[in-house]
Amino acid sequence: MTVTVEDLARRVAAMEDVAAITQLKHVYLRACDRKQPEIVRACFIPDAVIDFEGFPVFTNRDEFVDLYARFGCVPNVMDMHHMQNPIVTLTGPDTAEGLFDLYFFQIDTKARTLIQLASSYEDSFVKRDGKWLFAKSKSRRLSFLSEEVSADGIVRVTGLGEQTGVAFGQAADAA
Repeated sequence: MTVTVEDLARRVAAMEDVAAITQLKHVYLRACDRKQPEIVRACFIPDAVIDFEGFPVFTNRDEFVDLYARFGCVPNVMDMHHMQNPIVTLTGPDTAEGLFDLYFFQIDTKARTLIQLASSYEDSFVKRDGKWLFAKSKSRRLSFLSEEVSADGIVRVTGLGEQTGVAFGQAADAA
């Protein structure tokens, strides 16, 4: 089998695109952990659909980022997102799909709660002006553990695998 320079160029471009999409996912998660809403916003197209279990479905990035900033960018909440098992499929020259697993851990010092969550992401990406962005992101819980820590340090499990009906076990009026 003869491999042409054009074949190699297409294969290298595909590898670069997959790497850029994986990097985008890492940038997004890191920005969430670092409380950087403007970087989070820049990862999505303006009319992105964001469908995370426990939250309303957002049809634009601004509504999503506003909620994230309100509840996630507070000094008492510390988040850690650990992305793993990426599977990225290029579906066209400027489109792609991605499957990712996530381990999430949250400490809320004000509420004295700990949250551990495993979830699965199904993402769609588009390339705009040479840059990959999220067009759609859907996340569903795989497992869930919530705990409360009393003033004397005793940890009590408050949720074990249950769906809570609210985002990551937080009260809707928390902030």
